Amino acid sequence: MSRRDRSYEKLQSRIGHRFADLDLLERALTHSSAVSPTRRIERSYQRLEFLGDRVLGLVVADMLYRRFPKGNEGELSRTLNTLVRKETCAVIARQLDLGAEMILGDSEARTGGAEKEAILGDVTEAVIGALYLDGGLGRAYEFVERMFGDLLVEGQTNRADAKTTLQEWAQARGLEPPTYTLAERTGPDHAPEFTIRVTLGEFEPLTATGPSKKIAEHKAAELFLVRQNVWKQPA
Repeated sequence: MSRRDRSYEKLQSRIGHRFADLDLLERALTHSSAVSPTRRIERSYQRLEFLGDRVLGLVVADMLYRRFPKGNEGELSRTLNTLVRKETCAVIARQLDLGAEMILGDSEARTGGAEKEAILGDVTEAVIGALYLDGGLGRAYEFVERMFGDLLVEGQTNRADAKTTLQEWAQARGLEPPTYTLAERTGPDHAPEFTIRVTLGEFEPLTATGPSKKIAEHKAAELFLVRQNVWKQPA
């Protein structure tokens, strides 16, 4: 077994797939900053990210269609958008500790590229693309269902437009837009928890916790809307 094969043993176990072509996995983890400009299309994760983004969208759409037979197009679309956005993909990347496995250029590594949400989200999509090419749609589906499945109900409950709705509600009453501040960050780097405080006018602030700042902000906005009887408490 080569050194590269050994280094990816635990990662493949976390992903739940043993790659027949480890070069695909390596490419999925390689940021463009680590590759010379003439080889970036060939050796970085950019093309795999493009493919994985489409596979993720298809699989999540299929899962939503099957699990929520009474959901209308608008509801399903909002949940889909919540689940496939970069922030949610970054949560998955942290659960798999993909940041520790990434291949970064020196400058990107020095500026904390392995912890940047945009990059982590991209890498998750690239890994899905690599899974699709190496194991087919069935294996990619299994991965997405396992990693994103628990978020489906949460995505339905925490409606994607909570922040927009709260801002429009405030504007309709002549109030300044709500502000979101980080109250606390806990947990290890690979599985952080963020507590966000939402403040609006003279109303009592509310806090909510989530695996990313964006998710926590949406939860805080939803709690505010429920408290003010703008939205009903989810069943």
